[in-house]
Amino acid sequence: MCAFRGSSAGPRDAAASVGATWGEAPCPVLVVDRRGGLVQLNRAARSLLPEATGGDRFDDVVPLWLSDAHRHVVAESGSPRGPLTGAIDGRVFEAHPAPSAEGDVVWWLMDDTDRHRAERALHAVQERSSVLAEASSRLLSTLNVPRCMEAVAGMAAEHLAEAAVLVAPPQGRRHTLTYARGGGSVTQVTRKIDPYGVPGLREALQGFPPVPARWINPDDMPDWLLADGFRGTVGSVIVTPLPGHGVPAGALILLRSSAERSFSEGEEVFARLFAARAGAALSAARLYTEQAAITATLMRELLPPTLQRVHGVEYAAGYRPAKDHERVGGDFYDFHPGADPGQETLVVLGDVAGKGLDAAVLTGKIRNTLHALLPLAADHQQVLTLLNGALLTSHHARFATLVLASVCRRGGRVQARLTSAGHLAPLIVRNNGEVEQVPTRGTLVGALPAVSARTVETTLAPGETCLLYTDGITEARGGPLGDDFFGEARLRRALAECAGMPAEAVVERVQMLAAQWLGAGRHDDMAVLAISAPKTGRPLSVVNGDARHAHLRRSR
Repeated sequence: MCAFRGSSAGPRDAAASVGATWGEAPCPVLVVDRRGGLVQLNRAARSLLPEATGGDRFDDVVPLWLSDAHRHVVAESGSPRGPLTGAIDGRVFEAHPAPSAEGDVVWWLMDDTDRHRAERALHAVQERSSVLAEASSRLLSTLNVPRCMEAVAGMAAEHLAEAAVLVAPPQGRRHTLTYARGGGSVTQVTRKIDPYGVPGLREALQGFPPVPARWINPDDMPDWLLADGFRGTVGSVIVTPLPGHGVPAGALILLRSSAERSFSEGEEVFARLFAARAGAALSAARLYTEQAAITATLMRELLPPTLQRVHGVEYAAGYRPAKDHERVGGDFYDFHPGADPGQETLVVLGDVAGKGLDAAVLTGKIRNTLHALLPLAADHQQVLTLLNGALLTSHHARFATLVLASVCRRGGRVQARLTSAGHLAPLIVRNNGEVEQVPTRGTLVGALPAVSARTVETTLAPGETCLLYTDGITEARGGPLGDDFFGEARLRRALAECAGMPAEAVVERVQMLAAQWLGAGRHDDMAVLAISAPKTGRPLSVVNGDARHAHLRRSR
């Protein structure tokens, strides 16, 4: 830096007072008189302005910004507010005036080029860091592949180039192309293209390093590469891969028209950094989409079936997992209608130890095993023994309780054989409002070498219902204090009010009361299944007021 202490003397007097120091100053110094004539230049000034000599007009040898500043200083008879900065011969200078009382001025020019370059470089780094941070946040916030592709192309056209084209990996012989241009819309199409038509595109789609932009001839770009509304011809091109998790996520092509400046080496590096984040986001979105599709396929096999009226018998069921965001859990039911009205329909309701997806996987295995054992469904004990053996040899360290019900309609009534394997006994709602417990019991499956069970046969008159349920209903905690069980007694009272109702209404009533009891509290999986004999319109004949006891008899 140069320093100069001004005085009331004119430029010539000032020059004489500082002697050789003025002429040997390392920064350019120009002495200008009050009439705007250039009086003197030091060696550095002559090097900066080689055509300037003493006696020239100051306005004729310096840029406009400096001549305007000189007129302002002379008119105001003082220093300007703040530093004066401008360019001379490609370099940036900060001008400092030293005016005299007579209006003459000595101008000291400090070379500020390096500082300005550093500031521009810092600003560029900060701007690019901001773009990369925005890319990471914005792109990773969506797991929808088409939307993520649109966001990548849109950000690239906004921050990196005049237009951008994202080329997705091929699906057969076709590619999904996402076009974007700065300030314009983003469009997406699927078409057949020739990757060889763009230098480096085929390699980028395979994950190879990008080809330098200077090696790509913009005149050779195919027509399909240009987005609608692209102005002029292509002047500069960058082709960079979108690296993914093990598999390339596509390629990004950046375009500038002939009216725009060419891509610099630094911009190519920045494009690769942006592409790395974009590729990671696209790869995550594709992985999520694939996993969601797999999950949906598997979930269809785990979800309980839709029940209906079959062979003159009404069936209805409801299920609520322990966590509202889940669709499956440890409670389950299944339904296997007989091939004709004379064959029994097998209904199963069970409860696997545990919650969530792990428990749901085991319920899927139990349901598949029972489906394979349908030819043996007439013998509940044999079915449970074979199922128990299958679970004991499984890698799942879990057990289950369940109820088997074989149901058919004969002579206007519904006959059912019920077997409990460690599960809550079913309840029967009679037409007179009484609620009976079916006295079946047995050991749970998947825990002991042998399983024992007691099968009970019952008959449902028209309008009567048999209810199967899991302990998530009776052990639902809630009520006024929030910590009381719903309990079997409340369930019985609720069922007594359901006398004569169809199966679907009974299920809805039980679910509604359990949900009201719970409030917003936590709960276990809850499943309920109703088997009803439809009303025929004929009154039920009761002999000696005790017909209900004839409906139950022990078979084993």
